[in-house]
Amino acid sequence: MDSTTHKFYHVHGMDSRSHLDLYFSNKEDMVFAEDTLKFPMAMIHYQLCTGRAEGTFMIDISIGSLIHHLYSVSNSFKKIVILKFQEKCIMELNRWVHDRTGAYDWSHTSSAAAEIEGTRDQLQEKEMRLRSSIMQILKCDFGQENISSPVLLPLANCIISMWILEVISKNEDEYLKNLEKIIKLLKPGGQLLLIAVLDTTYWFAGAERFHCFKCNEEFVKNAFGKLGLSIDYYSVQRRCNVSDIIDYKAMLFIVGRKGE
Repeated sequence: MDSTTHKFYHVHGMDSRSHLDLYFSNKEDMVFAEDTLKFPMAMIHYQLCTGRAEGTFMIDISIGSLIHHLYSVSNSFKKIVILKFQEKCIMELNRWVHDRTGAYDWSHTSSAAAEIEGTRDQLQEKEMRLRSSIMQILKCDFGQENISSPVLLPLANCIISMWILEVISKNEDEYLKNLEKIIKLLKPGGQLLLIAVLDTTYWFAGAERFHCFKCNEEFVKNAFGKLGLSIDYYSVQRRCNVSDIIDYKAMLFIVGRKGE
């Protein structure tokens, strides 16, 4: 593949298992643990354990086939719906949720979650609770006004979105339109917990190079303001690793509250 060619995640799809191995695994050569595993898990846990996000129903709209950021969520929200662009990601997640043969091994993240929460003696219970909290895994389409069409979801108390807006948006206008569609799924007074990768132009999954919309902290904050989200909290973590498979400079965790 020409190194200058960028595929689009939501159009061309990707190898979901390769994506997990490169950025989220427990392999010795996986250098992103501080940024992709520990940072989002710690930030989401902090937000939820302080009682700032409350309710019963949460929607997750994140890249790939990730579950590690949802352990703390299942402590607070009894019902979780996950939206995905690709059937492969849905199949990958269903293997784990139903504890099937060949499911991805996330045991390193349940251990990390237990350490963050101070519940090291409850690893099995933690995984079981998360599995039982995931009610549906649905396909989404941001080309539709209702991105979960034909399913009409109830409005969520909280939405988590990790690394999705920048990989499906070509420019600033698309980013704002896509963010607005996410916010439409949120109840008035509800919170959006967003994790974004900053100053990125490309990333790899396997041998395939993908597009990423380059945005910075100020752009994301301004986007929240333009769409009526008041910022409750944000934190930036500068890149902790060296690798040429992705060119980001920092991770952003930002929490926005929808107006009543």
